[in-house]
Amino acid sequence: MARPTLCPKGFAAALLAAALGLLATGPVQANPAAVTLPVPAVTLYPGDVIADVHLVDRAFRVAGRVAVDNRLALVGKVVRRTLLPGQPIPLNAVDDPKVVRRGVPTQVVFRESDLVITGIVEPMASASVNEMVKARNPDTGLIVVGVVQADGTIRVGSE
Repeated sequence: MARPTLCPKGFAAALLAAALGLLATGPVQANPAAVTLPVPAVTLYPGDVIADVHLVDRAFRVAGRVAVDNRLALVGKVVRRTLLPGQPIPLNAVDDPKVVRRGVPTQVVFRESDLVITGIVEPMASASVNEMVKARNPDTGLIVVGVVQADGTIRVGSE
């Protein structure tokens, strides 16, 4: 004759594991602390430039750094993908504004001491300030590499 059981099969093992210190799940971890993150107040679309009025602060419970946590790091950035109101902004969802555009004629400047040589080139890629970019001289086909300046020119040379 079978003995009657007081608890369903497996329940006793789970109860024993819990009594022995949660062997199956490990130690209990505290909830992550609340973090205030800047989030869009309105829907922002790719190509939009973020202004301070587009952002509001909202508290979240997050375990790791998965979103931009500084308002100043967002203002002036260009949106790379659609951002929804009230949602954290992922680190890779914004980018620096591009000062030179691929294929758009741009001035190139070479400076050495008192010598200044300028010309027109076509950048082979879009680039932000202080980024290296390759550019092609449309007359000769010569390719130069330079650094994008804040005024929209490309600086080449050793200086």
